[in-house]
Amino acid sequence: MRLGFHTGYWSAGPPPGAAEAVAAADDLGLDSVWTAEAYGSDALTPLAWWGASTSRVRLGTGIMQMSARTPTATAMAALTLDHLSGGRYVLGLGASGPQVVEGWYGQPYAKPLARTREYVAIVRDVLRREGPVTAAGPAYPLPLAGGEGKPLRSTVHPLRADLPIHLAAQGPKNTALAAEIADGWLPAFFSPRLDGDARGHLEAGFARRAPERSPAAEFEVCASVPVAVGSDVESAAALLKPHIALYVGGMGSESTNFHRAAVLRLGYEDACAEVTARYLAGDKAGAAAAVPTELVLDVALAGSPAELAEQARTWAATCVTTLIIQTDPRALATVVEALA
Repeated sequence: MRLGFHTGYWSAGPPPGAAEAVAAADDLGLDSVWTAEAYGSDALTPLAWWGASTSRVRLGTGIMQMSARTPTATAMAALTLDHLSGGRYVLGLGASGPQVVEGWYGQPYAKPLARTREYVAIVRDVLRREGPVTAAGPAYPLPLAGGEGKPLRSTVHPLRADLPIHLAAQGPKNTALAAEIADGWLPAFFSPRLDGDARGHLEAGFARRAPERSPAAEFEVCASVPVAVGSDVESAAALLKPHIALYVGGMGSESTNFHRAAVLRLGYEDACAEVTARYLAGDKAGAAAAVPTELVLDVALAGSPAELAEQARTWAATCVTTLIIQTDPRALATVVEALA
């Protein structure tokens, strides 16, 4: 199992130490570094800026939101960054959720699976550069019917026609779709306890995988895993509880929260209800306190360096191929030493 590093979401500004951690990831021999976007900083700019100081580590967006860019704009960004990085870019894509898509981008969220399938097909057509790109729609018709546009082909020759595309997914159908059409899966709130279920969803997608796609044996599962170092499990887990409370209680609407749904599948119905109620009432501290330590240890690593190493052994037996460390950038070297 390889190791990666996730710079995480920005708060009011860049995460302290992120630039240094990205450079360190290259020196430490990590497989990849990843950036995020929601409705603040974008994923591409920090990856390009910080990634310019690296020479070996792969550079991944985890994730670029599909609604933020048309498929051709995403393909342009991907082929550009792949050239600039010497073939080290990994295109991580996701549909996000209705709260962001409809509230921030002003677009309808309907039929995310169908839109994802269309989106990825267009990106791949741009990267293959076999001819002018056309698409029937309905979500992304090219060219626009009734207009003056004509089918176009990228003026730039992509460095890699098979540039890897990874899909963020949490539900069973989305996970199967990643295995069917993508080169990797980016799960959040993955738990080794449900590894059997995850493998089943992936196998369902592999069964529908087109022969021209890369072999299923080369498929990657790059899981973002929160990690906190402390003197013991409880003190370290306390550092991660606000993060989990945010996702369960605040990352989505009351009716649609894919992160909460993932935690519910682990069996934490009562905890999710309390966390959500407290978070929506403005009691963020109470919401964090309502997160059980057992839940933290289901989806994260927390404890002393020796305890992190012991916990990681469980992950090594799962379908996860890369463990993407989400931690305070200033703690990255300590975490990597523990997990190595």
